[in-house]
Amino acid sequence: MRINLILCFLLCYSFASFSQRLNKEDVMSKLNLANVYWQENNKPTLWSFWDVAAYHTGNMELYKLTRNEAYRNYSEAWAVHNEWKGAKSDNKAEWKYSYGEKDDYVLFGDWQTCFQTYIDLYNLDPKPYKIARAIEVMEYQMSTPNNDYWWWADGLYMVMPVMTKMYKLTGDELYLDKMYSYLQYADSIMYDKKEALYYRDAKYVYPKHKSENGKKDFWARGDGWVFAGLAKVLQDLPKDHQHYDFYVQRYQDMAEAIAKCQQKEGYWTRSMLDPNHAPGPEASGTAFFTYGFLWGINNGLLAEKKYIPIAKSGWRFLSETALQEDGRVGYIQPIGEKAIPGQVVDAQSTASFGVGAFLLAGSEMYRYLNQ
Repeated sequence: MRINLILCFLLCYSFASFSQRLNKEDVMSKLNLANVYWQENNKPTLWSFWDVAAYHTGNMELYKLTRNEAYRNYSEAWAVHNEWKGAKSDNKAEWKYSYGEKDDYVLFGDWQTCFQTYIDLYNLDPKPYKIARAIEVMEYQMSTPNNDYWWWADGLYMVMPVMTKMYKLTGDELYLDKMYSYLQYADSIMYDKKEALYYRDAKYVYPKHKSENGKKDFWARGDGWVFAGLAKVLQDLPKDHQHYDFYVQRYQDMAEAIAKCQQKEGYWTRSMLDPNHAPGPEASGTAFFTYGFLWGINNGLLAEKKYIPIAKSGWRFLSETALQEDGRVGYIQPIGEKAIPGQVVDAQSTASFGVGAFLLAGSEMYRYLNQ
């Protein structure tokens, strides 16, 4: 009992000390440290697949705050390298949307994430060639009768914000209609209404699949993709849209469910409802959750009093444990689709998408502190 009291005191003291250090200048310093480290150690001439594209969504968010032209130029160079395209096939007869890393998987959402950044770059300097491929691909996709394009949780981050950005750009209501239709299909195969969380895909639905300890297995990064994706959708979705309240309710329900799973150290474990399945800190899911909470607080959709302690605790882990002195963002689970017992995730574990998530979270923390 005495040890528990001492630990509780030390934890409270440590958090109070962190709160004193938390200011917008410190947040910006850490954002720049992480982003400069990434860009100095990774050339922009990488492919336009989801992992790299997700980094650029964070880079562009930080650019909005800093107007640092080096950040914008980095994303622009990446877009030029990829010809402002995702998967590059021009033969629509061969376009697919099952999992695939080749150029004929044009309709697979992981190849469409890049359009988020292309649209952002277009808005800064409108040149039709920057969004020509995005329009071609998304209009073709919407012309088909299929609604089963989003069959994995990650896809909701990869493409939902593309749909709302394209609507905002074109005024075409079909983008919003199709987004809702595609999401209804996704919900039908992987949304758990009781838990208000998403399974990564249909393979992981309980009780067909269980965690090591027989529990429902919700993968943190998978739900992080969805929660962050909803925040991005709500940025651009008109408040008078017929489904606006639906998206808000889903977002708020997820916020409540996610908050319950946070560990006292501020992070979320890889299997959200079974911390012992794959114990220990993980930064990518934590960063997407922290971003989602902060965006909701900053935009009046989540109660500050209830959720800011959760967001601050998440940022504390990200900025003081995950972020290394040299700028590396560690504790990022490698590319995968589930929590893996025994998988090593440590200070040296970094990846593009996790850095992007860190930049998203920190940008919203900066905005919060700047208000």
